[in-house]
Amino acid sequence: MSAENEETGSIDSLDVIRADTYAGLPAWLSREALGEFLHESLKPYEDPYEMILDGLDYALGEDPCKDGFVIVTHREKRPLGAVVMLRTGMSGYVPENLLLFIAVGPDSRGQGIGGALLRRVFDECEGQVKLHVEHDNPARRLYERSGFTAKYLEMRWSRE
Repeated sequence: MSAENEETGSIDSLDVIRADTYAGLPAWLSREALGEFLHESLKPYEDPYEMILDGLDYALGEDPCKDGFVIVTHREKRPLGAVVMLRTGMSGYVPENLLLFIAVGPDSRGQGIGGALLRRVFDECEGQVKLHVEHDNPARRLYERSGFTAKYLEMRWSRE
C-alpha cells in the first residue's frame, strides 16, 4: 500500500505531528534531528544547517516576538516530510505567513506528500502565505499547482 493516495494527496495514512513549541515535538524528534532531516531533504537547495536551526528557533522557540509552527509527517518515527511556517505578525502588503521550509525525504518523493503538506498548512494557518523559491527548483511546479503566483520580483541589497 502506498504511503499516500496520489489521487487525493491525503496524508491520512501517515502519522502527522503539529508542534507550536519545541515541547510539542515528540521525544524521538529533537531540534537537531529535525534540522538534519530538513538540511538533507532540501538538497541541493538547502540552507546551511545553522540557518535551518535558526528558522526552527523562530517558529518553535520562546521569544514572544517570534511565532510559527511545524508539521511533520512520519511513519514509525521516521520523518517523511516537514513544513516550517513562520507568522510574520503583519498583513496586507506583507502576507501573514512565510512558508520557510517544506521538504520531503528523497525516498518519499512522488507520493503526493508535498502537496498534502501544503494543503494541511493552508488549513492550519490564517491569512495569506508567501514563500521564496529558486527559479530552477523543480518544487516550483508544485507551488504553482497549489495556487502560488509570482506577484513580485524579490530584490536584495546586502553588505559584502
